[in-house]
Amino acid sequence: MAKEIAALIKLQVKGGAANPSPPIGPALGAKGVNIMEFCKQFNARTQDKAGKVLPVVITVYGDKSFDFIIKTPPAAVQIMDAAKVKGGSGVPHTKKVGSITWEQVKAIAEDKMPDLNCFTLESAMSMVAGTARSMGVTVTGNKPF
Repeated sequence: MAKEIAALIKLQVKGGAANPSPPIGPALGAKGVNIMEFCKQFNARTQDKAGKVLPVVITVYGDKSFDFIIKTPPAAVQIMDAAKVKGGSGVPHTKKVGSITWEQVKAIAEDKMPDLNCFTLESAMSMVAGTARSMGVTVTGNKPF
């Protein structure tokens, strides 16, 4: 018989760096989840992605057990890494902070494809390019499609 789902918790945690301090501790403690057990499991599963921001969806069941899914890093974080900038622009349409190529957009789109709500690579690339534009990052070169 399936377990009853008590709550879904969505967090963004750096890979290999989960600890019981805020925001993880209070979010899980309020639902009665064993915080240290989550931290141990998360750090073990994300050792290869140390330092990268990873969204995680934690499913808490009625008996206080839990299960979690680790997603791919946010597109904005990947764009900042590709453009080698520390942050987006405060006024993105007038002040540009960096640029990336369509090849980099394609690589990010291929990585994010399982987490995006689109069916083709072209639409995923358009979503990533739109995120870059809203951050003040220019996409250079000719659009490949």
